[in-house]
Amino acid sequence: MQRRLFCTAATAAVALALPGCGFKLRQTGDFAFKTLYANFPVNAPLGVELRRNLLGTGKIELLSDPTPMSKADVILDILSEVRQPVVVGLNASGQVREMQLRLRVNFRLRTPSGDELIEPVEMYQQRDLSFTETAALSKEIEQAMLFRDMQVDIVQQIMRRLAAVKPRSANAAAPAAASAAARP
Repeated sequence: MQRRLFCTAATAAVALALPGCGFKLRQTGDFAFKTLYANFPVNAPLGVELRRNLLGTGKIELLSDPTPMSKADVILDILSEVRQPVVVGLNASGQVREMQLRLRVNFRLRTPSGDELIEPVEMYQQRDLSFTETAALSKEIEQAMLFRDMQVDIVQQIMRRLAAVKPRSANAAAPAAASAAARP
């Protein structure tokens, strides 16, 4: 009975201390735009993941038809996506023993008028994978899972960068207000 009381008290103490230390669950960011044109294949694995995350925010209207592209606040271009399994280790008989999985994604964010809000940037992830011929099928499944994991990480990084974009009007108004305030 005393142990249960102690555990309950310890749990309550931790629950009360977490908000005090600044801890909070990760939330969707506030975006400086309301509509986004998806200039990427929405049927590709990366496109599906991006679409799911963008729509999951509940704050962004996602446009994928080229006709209303000029009505979008911003355009997200996925410039390239490269998945590479690279052999990095062989045994004495020349069989593959270790591979490195690499995923590179280049993207940019721009306005319909062509102003770049996020200049072209490359996201890169890599994972190591041991390999055995006797378990080739399971290693193929593991490879697919690792690529999916890297893809999720990259999409989360893209989402954080999109949330960090500040509206151009606020950025342009701040220097003008600062220079006006500096005048005597």
